[in-house]
Amino acid sequence: MGLSELIQTAAIGGYFQLELPDSKMHYHQNAQLYQSARAAFRSLLQAGRPRKVFIPKYICDAMISPLHEEKIDYECYDLNDTLDVPNSLALGEEEWLVYVNYFGISQAQVERVIQHFPPDQLVFDFSQAFFDPPVSEALATIYSPRKFFGVPDGGMLQSKIAVNQPIVQDNGSLCRMSHLFKRLNEMPESGYADYLLAEQSIEDSKPMLMSKLTQRLITSIDYEAVKQKRMENFSYLHEKLKSINLLSIPTNNLLAPLCYPLITLDSNLRDKFIKNRIFIPCYWNDATKRLCPEVSERMVDRLLPLPIDQRYGQIEMDRMLSMLSDSVHL
Repeated sequence: MGLSELIQTAAIGGYFQLELPDSKMHYHQNAQLYQSARAAFRSLLQAGRPRKVFIPKYICDAMISPLHEEKIDYECYDLNDTLDVPNSLALGEEEWLVYVNYFGISQAQVERVIQHFPPDQLVFDFSQAFFDPPVSEALATIYSPRKFFGVPDGGMLQSKIAVNQPIVQDNGSLCRMSHLFKRLNEMPESGYADYLLAEQSIEDSKPMLMSKLTQRLITSIDYEAVKQKRMENFSYLHEKLKSINLLSIPTNNLLAPLCYPLITLDSNLRDKFIKNRIFIPCYWNDATKRLCPEVSERMVDRLLPLPIDQRYGQIEMDRMLSMLSDSVHL
């Protein structure tokens, strides 16, 4: 059916849909749209069929499951203390390397990876760096909008190789909306079980086209306002915490990070925050089985990804700082 036919047969009148701002272009206009980042990765694997993939040990299982599904050989590699790929790692023909832009603060590491390895064998996972542009030299860049915005699902892929767009469109987004509505209408705790169910519902990495609902939602976002608020909150926390943060954070070329990643010597801070209804995620419990105990303690147990997103401002940042000041000297 052509556009003119769709216009002529589109419904007029009746009950209203959810009121949203006027539809705009989404942020990564040239990206292919999927139901999740893992589905985007699997679609890339199906198109490229690498002989082997090197993937960091410090990554969620969601990015490893497509390798199992496609029966592609892989090897997990360690990162050093600066989250860099070891220089000893070498790529052979038809081998790929996956690197994560961790927390949206790893731009310098991304540049070093590009300089050290053949760019057309590199896949960048920008699930935590939505606002960073795709790496033009690389084989592919992958995004996950639901890490940054209140949308039920979604993944994006920008690739230098031809990747077939899925024919089947995801129709499950509506069933993944309840936690988003409950967060608006009730307390966040009441929607947490629904959130877990929504996460579980996208575990299947079989590629599907991003749903109409999610496509409409991502075109209603004021991206510039989101970027500005995230940077303001990040900068405010960094000014207060950089002297005690055991994770070195270069601030050059930051666009709008996922969070403020703080490492201290106190492994009990996360529980203290949660008891005071400041919900700090963990990146990533499922990686501990791949990590040595020292790295797991540092990057999983003691790393606090402090929320800096567009819902919050200085009042919320000060509340977190006040909580920290009871345990560490600021």
